[in-house]
Amino acid sequence: MFFRQRNLKLFSLLLILLAITSFLVNYNQNAGSYTWSPDKYFTRFSDRFRRFMTFSRRICNCDTCVAESEISPWFDERFNQSIPALLTKQNNMIPESVYRWWLRLQSERNPKNINKTIQDLFEIIPSDVDLMDHSPYRCRSCAVVGNSGNLKNSEYGAEIDDHDFILRMNHAPTTKYEADVGRKTTHHFVYPESVRDLQENVTMVLIPFKTLDLQWIVSALTNGTINFAWESSRGSLSERNGSRIDAIRESILIYSPEFMKYIYDKWLLNHGRYPSTGLFSVIFALHVCDKVDIYGFGADSKGNWHHYWENNPSAGAFRKTGVHDGDFEGGKLTHAMICLVRTGKIGQVMTS
Repeated sequence: MFFRQRNLKLFSLLLILLAITSFLVNYNQNAGSYTWSPDKYFTRFSDRFRRFMTFSRRICNCDTCVAESEISPWFDERFNQSIPALLTKQNNMIPESVYRWWLRLQSERNPKNINKTIQDLFEIIPSDVDLMDHSPYRCRSCAVVGNSGNLKNSEYGAEIDDHDFILRMNHAPTTKYEADVGRKTTHHFVYPESVRDLQENVTMVLIPFKTLDLQWIVSALTNGTINFAWESSRGSLSERNGSRIDAIRESILIYSPEFMKYIYDKWLLNHGRYPSTGLFSVIFALHVCDKVDIYGFGADSKGNWHHYWENNPSAGAFRKTGVHDGDFEGGKLTHAMICLVRTGKIGQVMTS
């Protein structure tokens, strides 16, 4: 009862303040020849109040906001804002069903205790960044830049660099390719096998597929005792070049296994063993950004799958493997992007 009365008082005070403001504005604009016009006064007051209430309900300050609901039933069926995208010191619990699914991704044998591993991890990495902090005063624009060969000669570089966040994945070189892919990177999505030293002001987003990956990042930032990683093509551990990485600990984020399973279930419809880094990056952007543009996904104009830095147009990596089905995932991703564009969730899509 107390809170209801307090809210009523606050609402009444707001109405009074808006009425006084509208009256003064009306008076100043008509100084010297002021006449009382009730219809004009209440129309102006109603319009101001409606704009205020509309703004207070917005979750961002863009023309359209990715996370807004009740715009597309198709999107609302898949999008779940309650699932955290990152594993953090505050959000460090992995549900049992998620943990069992996660362990099967690379058939890890005799994993170290996950709770102890996570405890060790966050003694090294602060990981207190909250990227899902939507605000009606902010319009965070993001470019997700894939590695497709269809970026060659695209000249999207300047347009990509104009975004607030620029997400890249795995190797993704920019030197010598700036005109097509841009110069800037804010977030780099990697597996342990694809990690490299970070450039200044770049945040690493590590996608872990097993307990060993979390142990490895601790080792790579401290004593470097773990110098091996999983090689999916061989189905075994192999020695990794370099046991330590040059990175600022505050610039390392850990992708949540729970978020990985959510993407697998809702967006990939349980197809394949797990999604690619590209799909992980796209769905991540939908959750942390207000406006999203996609570049460099899918096959080239001839239907070939290759990277923009390679001179190998007939490459068919991940086309028909059990890990990533390029044709299926590319088709699903393309369909998803079309739906997202039609519903205003994504501003534009630069794919084949």
